Amino acid sequence: MSLPDLADIEDAAHLVYGAMAPTPQYRWPLLDEALGVEAWVKHENHAPTGAFKVRGGLVYLDRLLRRERGGLAGVIAATRGNHGQSVAFAARRHGIAATIVVPHGNSSEKNAAMRAFGARLVEYGAEFQESREHAIALARRDGLHMVPSYHPDLVAGVATGWLEFFRAQPGLDVVLVPVGQGSGFCAAAAARAALGLTVRLVGVVSAQAPGYLLSFRAGRAVAAPVSTVLADGLACRVPEPQSLQVVLDQADDVVAVDDDEVAHAMRLYYRCTHNLAEGAGAAALAAALQLRANGRLDGARIGLPLSGGNVDAALFAPVLAAGTYNTGSFKP
Repeated sequence: MSLPDLADIEDAAHLVYGAMAPTPQYRWPLLDEALGVEAWVKHENHAPTGAFKVRGGLVYLDRLLRRERGGLAGVIAATRGNHGQSVAFAARRHGIAATIVVPHGNSSEKNAAMRAFGARLVEYGAEFQESREHAIALARRDGLHMVPSYHPDLVAGVATGWLEFFRAQPGLDVVLVPVGQGSGFCAAAAARAALGLTVRLVGVVSAQAPGYLLSFRAGRAVAAPVSTVLADGLACRVPEPQSLQVVLDQADDVVAVDDDEVAHAMRLYYRCTHNLAEGAGAAALAAALQLRANGRLDGARIGLPLSGGNVDAALFAPVLAAGTYNTGSFKP
């Protein structure tokens, strides 16, 4: 598939900056010390919804309304939280009704945030794919527009953050990019191409949701079960075909981090920067620690997207307090 070019991303930026300011990128001395390299953190946790996906929702809804001049009955989306907040945030700006479908047991605080943005919340299914299929059925029944988890307009919006990051730090050698449904990785690839950079892009998945890693290794779509507790933003069972093709074409590598590593990265972010990172938001740092231990980052300047900070207090408190974390035994 074709990725947004520089003109498309800059057009998207005009829409995004009508609702939010660019997010900062900082270098934290304690984090450099822990990693043994120069590390720059892109703070998408400072966005209005606490995560990078708001950029995509703003662009998608604006362009959708330009196309649908006759109006919409409403929009609907499936999510584990941050995509849903993005859709709800953008829909409220345009006075559109938004319905968000989440799986049972979803983050209570993300659910509360979506309701606070004005969305009607529907709980259905045990995991994201079941919620997604139910949202599609509701869209057909009620005449709602289904906002997908992946779309070129979502990618263009998310790419505005990568454009900010790469322009601020054009000399990065490696950037580690969490992969859930793939819009973040595709956006990074689009911004890299738009600016003509050679920075290496390494995708990061959860070891307890390894679909994209298995697909990258096989060169084709491979579905995989999901069991991650901490990295719910990476809890993808079925890779999205369009984004998977970009990963296959553009990723320099894909690595997996387990919940133990994610928990350690969440603690490290807090200790070194006093920023909260949700599990998916800390995945890039977890991968950097893994690569550093394997000697794969020696002398590199690296980029780490702290892609979201929307972690429930009940989940984060024991992670922060723990010196260790045993996969499979954690109960929030």
